[in-house]
Amino acid sequence: MADHQAVDSLSRTSSSTDDVWTVDKALVAHGIEIPENVTSPITFFHILERLKTTKRQGWLRHGINAGESIADHMHRMGIMVLFAPPSVRAAVNLDKCLKMALLHDVAETIVGDITPSDGVPRDEKSRREAITVDFFVDRLLGSAHGGDDASAAEMRAVWNEFESGTIDGVPDSASPERAFVQDLDKIEMLLQMSEYERRHGVNLDEFTYSATKIRMPEMRAWADEILAGRVKQTTAAGPTVASREQQDEYYGK
Repeated sequence: MADHQAVDSLSRTSSSTDDVWTVDKALVAHGIEIPENVTSPITFFHILERLKTTKRQGWLRHGINAGESIADHMHRMGIMVLFAPPSVRAAVNLDKCLKMALLHDVAETIVGDITPSDGVPRDEKSRREAITVDFFVDRLLGSAHGGDDASAAEMRAVWNEFESGTIDGVPDSASPERAFVQDLDKIEMLLQMSEYERRHGVNLDEFTYSATKIRMPEMRAWADEILAGRVKQTTAAGPTVASREQQDEYYGK
């Protein structure tokens, strides 16, 4: 596979019709070859390696070059699911939440880690990720095990629920599993932010704004504890107006 940073430009937006992002173009740029007849999930498993080797871009932009990978982020989220407060456990299906935590960024194997500062509109980011998941399910996994494996369809359903709240084709933004795991997505980032501040002596105030997007009271309590325990390394004015606007676009207001 090609060097991941060399093809990072694929995650950026373009005004040219010829440069409209497609899965096939991304595969070529990443140096990924897909066998003509896929009959097992092995090709998909190889592609998943990119989750282990692709660094989370937000930290790179702040000078943290040996930062976490996408897989690092999802792995800790999966463990965090297992320690949900009792009130959350009573309200959600933990098995589904665990799957959601492990799958929510799976499209980034091909799409890349698009951040709020990249300038890619939310709808375009969603389009790229949705067609990537469709590619995995329909072209890579649909014929696995003789086409008799429901796991691929379940992956798409869980991913769709996390991204859009859609359950069995019906929009349901009130999904408690979605709310919980989306909150964990932000909390894991806040944990990593505070750890990098302590380790590298930097101020990462820009990332604190994501805490305002956390919805569940139990998860807000976790976020408050993380923020209260930060070691402030430098004096900063907090997230800029531009940064807040970018995150509003990325996460939704």
